[in-house]
Amino acid sequence: MAFSAPNPEGVPAGNPERAPAMLSTNRAHLVAMHVAGEIAPASVPASLYDIGFDGVARILPSVGGICLNVRVGDNAIAPAGDHIEPAVSARAKDDRANVGFCVLACVGNTATVLGGDAKGETGVVTGKHGGIEHVMIDFPEQVLARLTIGDRIGIRAFGVGLTLDAPAGVSVFNCDPDFFDQLGITLRDDKLHVPVAKVVPAAIMGSGLGRATVARGDYDIQTFDPQMVAQYGLDELRFGDIVAITDADHRFGRIYRTGAVSIGIVAHGRSFIAGHGPGVTSLLTSATGALVPVLDPGANIATILRLR
Repeated sequence: MAFSAPNPEGVPAGNPERAPAMLSTNRAHLVAMHVAGEIAPASVPASLYDIGFDGVARILPSVGGICLNVRVGDNAIAPAGDHIEPAVSARAKDDRANVGFCVLACVGNTATVLGGDAKGETGVVTGKHGGIEHVMIDFPEQVLARLTIGDRIGIRAFGVGLTLDAPAGVSVFNCDPDFFDQLGITLRDDKLHVPVAKVVPAAIMGSGLGRATVARGDYDIQTFDPQMVAQYGLDELRFGDIVAITDADHRFGRIYRTGAVSIGIVAHGRSFIAGHGPGVTSLLTSATGALVPVLDPGANIATILRLR
């Protein structure tokens, strides 16, 4: 499969046929927990309008609810919405309990519907959205059609505390060990070579920068500069894409650091609000150059886990 998307960083193109990683981790010592939330209602601003970066007032679908026709693998820029969360948005009712729900749920975890017409059906956690504090969960279309607001969803939360034995200087967040093993990562020359769909410069990262919420939220790719959008192929961003952010250190909060690289997953869609855009949930970070992005058009959770 040829790769023809923009490659402004000179990142090598990878092979979309990925083999499971054989990296040594502390998986055997991780704690598996059952956490539960419920499908959150859709919401819009109290004023109804969001004022965009261009001064235009818009009324659009936004966070929460059940998106019946938006899932991982779909374009994250195209939907006529603002901060659209693909498939299902879930949270715990109590705010304190929701902190645990958002932190402990990891991308790739199995989610099970606990009641209602779709009881027993399973889906996959695909990201987290800070600020609104939602966990996004993908289900097949036939399951989405049977779900309703308030349905309880349980998650087998497994992955918090995951560490690598080598190389040194790589931190892992929000990542189910099974999903990590399927990312197609290889260890060469004491560096992890990670397949990514896009490479994004830290210079255009917005909302969430500086926040110490790496273990439960996201931060946004601004897409307001046409030159940057064209140069980095950002109009092709998809929900669920694995992306590399260069010069970004996420170890203790999201900061700019020359030479650092962070890897994340696109959790929510575009925004017209200044400083906002497609949101990225952190998965891996290194301040020492131990992460090497390798361009691969198949680096999307929908492809990796065969969700579509």
